[in-house]
Parts: sequence; structure tokens; C-alpha cells
Amino acid sequence: MAEGQSNLQKNLGLMPAMALVIGMVIGSGIFMKSGSVILAAGDSTMALMAWILGGSITLAAGLTVSELGVQIPKTGGLYTYLNEVYGKMWAYLYGWMQTVIYGPATIGALGLYFSSLLLPFFGISEEFKLPIAVGSVFFMTAVNCLGTKYGGFIQTVATIGKLIPIALIVVVGLWKGNGQILGMTSGVTPPLGMGAAILATLWAYDGWVGVSFVAGEMKNPAKQLPKAIVFGLGIVMLAYLAMNMAIMHVLPAAEIAALGKMAASTTAGLLFGEMGGKIISIGILVSIFGALNGYILTNGRVPYAMALNEQLPISSFLSKVPKSVGTPVNAMLLEATLATALMIFWDPDSLTDIAMFVMWTFYVSAFIAVFILRKRYPTTKRSYSVPAYPVIPMIAILGAFYIIVSMFMNKPMDAIVAIGITLVGLPIYWFTK
Repeated sequence: MAEGQSNLQKNLGLMPAMALVIGMVIGSGIFMKSGSVILAAGDSTMALMAWILGGSITLAAGLTVSELGVQIPKTGGLYTYLNEVYGKMWAYLYGWMQTVIYGPATIGALGLYFSSLLLPFFGISEEFKLPIAVGSVFFMTAVNCLGTKYGGFIQTVATIGKLIPIALIVVVGLWKGNGQILGMTSGVTPPLGMGAAILATLWAYDGWVGVSFVAGEMKNPAKQLPKAIVFGLGIVMLAYLAMNMAIMHVLPAAEIAALGKMAASTTAGLLFGEMGGKIISIGILVSIFGALNGYILTNGRVPYAMALNEQLPISSFLSKVPKSVGTPVNAMLLEATLATALMIFWDPDSLTDIAMFVMWTFYVSAFIAVFILRKRYPTTKRSYSVPAYPVIPMIAILGAFYIIVSMFMNKPMDAIVAIGITLVGLPIYWFTK
């Protein structure tokens, strides 16, 4: 198990690992989820608590899965871990879920978020929301099909761009705002409860699992990996709390809930005036555009990898890579097409909930895998072990179950659809075998 680590170059230090955590996690959620969280929680105090609890569950999850990254130092991340511990079928279902639900739902949600902010910026009619969202997805897919260097350039620019609006809104909002932050009720609709609020925050915290992919390449993972996760996610949590407190300091809780995904851009307009607000909104649009680019760039590789193993229908078509561009064009177009289908039938917030629901269902099995591996290989020496074992893994497992059950209670149809589409993968798995 652990011996395979010797084949990996251990040249990743603490600061790059922290930057990886922060860069992969901060995306669109910090701008788009303030209204959803406060609406579900019912008041501003419980909304801030949801952000803290969501971050704490994410932190426990990251610390737990990182032990798998050290024990199974192979490429492929969660797919590889599930394959090693549970076998090919469960790993296949994870890949299937990534291909037909998580990837398309995430891409579709980001496309719709981008479109919903672009419309008021240019004064475009609401009826163009879906066409612009679909056009954005296919445009970015086309750019990434031309070669990874183009997508990589966009990602670099977007990473820098997204930090500017966050810093400005936080600093000026907390300085100039005069509203009450704690104890303000949303008063729009009856609250859905903390489960729904935490589920909404998890979209903003999504991306944390990426740090486990590089555990075997860190100089001293036993010391640096937990530090990178704790400090990295700690900085992200502080940024999210500060951002939401700044918005609450400027806008009443009821207005934040009513504005929904427009709360951050509206706050920017109030703080910086019409022109300044537009500049900040551009920064937000750049951040979401970068997140969309990142998911299009990475998610297309999942069906491509499965097609190489002949695990999908029309695998020979999906595994083609034109020599002129060197990218899995057909697999990326499949993801864009599935994203379009989901955008037609679901709103962006439902898409993010569906994506988080199915992903956390598989995360549970990854958390449990830590217990299985420790029992299966009791004498294996680990360069990194999850701290406070078994408390931290149990927090991750209980938090995940809480999220799953809450989704069933609050949005049963979305949960059933997600499970149904995932289970459709079983007969396809048996057929391809």
C-alpha cells in the first residue's frame, strides 16, 4: 500500500498546498449562496452558523479523505480509492455519477449563475437567461476543446480576478455598512431548516477533495497535509463568514433572501455606486466564468477515462482525441449536452443541491473506507493519519448522513431523481462487462 509513494516526487510544500486548497474551493458559491442560505436558515444568526457548520463538516471530510490519499498514492482520486477498497462496480457508479449528474449539474448551475448576473449588467431581458447560459457553456467547451493551454490561461486570470471583489466587498461593507448582522429574520417564506442551509453552503465549499490527490507528493505529508487543510479551509471559512457579514451589514436579511443570487452584486452597487458596482460585478462574473471553465476543463476527463476502459455506451466515440487539438472533444461535448438538458428542467440552486447530494453520498463510502483500510492493513505505517481518529471521521460521516437525510426531507423529488439516474448506471455496467 504505502510503498508506492516512493515512486512519486515529493516536492510540494505547505504554501503551495494551502494555495491549492483555497484556489480549488473559492468559486461561485461565495457570491451566489448568501440568499439561499439565509432563506433556508430563517435568520442571519443561523445562516452564519450554517456557514460555520458546513465548513466544519468539510474540514473533517478533508482530513479524513487525505488519509486515503496517503495510503493509496495513485492517480484518479476518489475513483481510485473506491476501486481499491470496494471494487470496480462501486467505483464505476462513482464515475457514472460524475459523468451524468455531478459534472453536468455543476456546469449547468454555473452557466445559469453566470447568465443571471450578465442579464441585469447589460439590461437584457430575462427570456434570454437560458440561451445565454447554454451559449456560455458551449463557448467555454469550445475554448477548452482547442487545447488545455487556453483553458489554463482563463483559469489563471479568473483566480486573480475573483479575489478582488471579495476583498473590496468585505472591507468596505464592514466599514461603511450600518445594518444589524445578528438576529435578523428573513421573513420571506418559512425556513427549510439547518439541513437545507448547510447543503447550500457545501456548494461554496466544494472542491476540497482535490487536495487529497497530492498527498503522496508532499515533502512531509504527516505534518504538512493537516496544516494545509486546516489553514487553507480556515482561511476559506473566514472569507465566507466575512463576506456574508459584510452583505448583512449592508442589506437587511429579508432583502438578502429576496434577492437570492443577486445579493452580492446588489451590495456592490450600494457600496461603490453604479460604476463601482459594475466593476465589482465584472469581478464576480470573471470568478464564475473561471469556475465554469475549471469544471468544463476537468469534468470532461471523467467520461473520457471511462470510455478508454470501455465502460460507457459509444465508448469508441467518446474516447477519440483529435491529434490537431489533443483534447477529449467528444467527451467534453457530452458533458455540455447533458448540462444543457439539466438547465432546461432545473433551476441553478436545485442543480447545486442535486450535485452535492450525490457527491456526498459517495463521500460517505470514502470516509468509511478509512476504517476498512485500518482493519484490513493493521500493521501498515502511514506517513499521515487522520487526527483524533475515530472522532474526525465520525464527524464527517454523521455530517454527510445529516446532509443526505435533509435533502430527502426538503427536496425529495430532486433526491429521487439523483438516485434514479445513478442507479441507471448499474445495467449499463453489467452490459459493458
